[in-house]
Amino acid sequence: MSLENITVLGAGSWGTALGIVLADNGHNVRLWSYNEEQVNEINNLKTNENYLPGIQLQENIRAYVDLQTALKDVETIVIAVPTKAIREVVQKVSKIIKTPKTLVHVCKGIEPDTLKRVSEIIREEMPDDLMKDLVVLSGPSHAEEVSRRQPTTVAVSSENIAAAEYVQDLFMNNNFRVYTNEDIVGVEIGGALKNIIALAAGISDGLGYGDNAKAALITRGLAEITRLGTKMGANPLTFLGLTGIGDLIVTCTSVHSRNWRTGNALGKGQSLEEILAEMGQVVEGVRTTKAAVQLAEKYNVTMPISSILYKVLFENLKPKEAVDELMSRRKTHEMEDITNMLGEVYKQL
Repeated sequence: MSLENITVLGAGSWGTALGIVLADNGHNVRLWSYNEEQVNEINNLKTNENYLPGIQLQENIRAYVDLQTALKDVETIVIAVPTKAIREVVQKVSKIIKTPKTLVHVCKGIEPDTLKRVSEIIREEMPDDLMKDLVVLSGPSHAEEVSRRQPTTVAVSSENIAAAEYVQDLFMNNNFRVYTNEDIVGVEIGGALKNIIALAAGISDGLGYGDNAKAALITRGLAEITRLGTKMGANPLTFLGLTGIGDLIVTCTSVHSRNWRTGNALGKGQSLEEILAEMGQVVEGVRTTKAAVQLAEKYNVTMPISSILYKVLFENLKPKEAVDELMSRRKTHEMEDITNMLGEVYKQL
């Protein structure tokens, strides 16, 4: 395919790592950041030490603090800002661009109160005549490993499969394999809700529990995600793929995961406020937990892990007490979940 000028909105770890992938493929990458000091570092030193320490950026990556300049003469815009900033950033973009663009969002969250998925937020804020296509990229992918060109596999999804295939071609190379998936609801729900389970897995590890507890959290967490996702219109098979169980495993088991690290520190007795201040980066799972509890109520779905985590994060329930509460829930049958999921799968066939 022809080489392009591509703008990545957000020069954090994930935005920068994806910029590296695109630059490896020969595209001219424009990283936008509101932080002028960071922009100067990227342009002058070709590093982004606060987010990807030890990584040297390519010459065809350039950073911009001026959004209008960053968006000039581009056809594809990658949105890599935190979920809470999506509306503001997309509103700014909509006032600058004059022709339709392909938008690719790589954000994993749900907006509390409105309960909107990221693609829904973008569609609300970007006029139809300025959006050629909207694609989501998600999957098991730590920025640190992507930036070091370690093998990574993700999925892209869109209501227009041709748009998904176009974005697949933009990103795919020998280190970064990209699959297409037509289930945009499932891809977004899986990517967002796995952060909640990763927080819980981190708490379990912080409390000193072992692999048994983590395996249970991942398995029962997948059941929660699937129950809610299918009620929201997702294909249950999506949750057995990269953006479901794949993303869940990598986020629940790695020290690279901000959500796992946050949960781990909670389990060791630190307060959420202290952890977030030390982290210095957005922990999407915290905000998404609020949205998940609201969604569970809206769709009448049982989500015990998400509900108990909400109490830990926002109602000062002690992590050990949260585990005791989960373990003492009424008896139930695992096959109920499996049977229900198979029923949803059958509907899709």
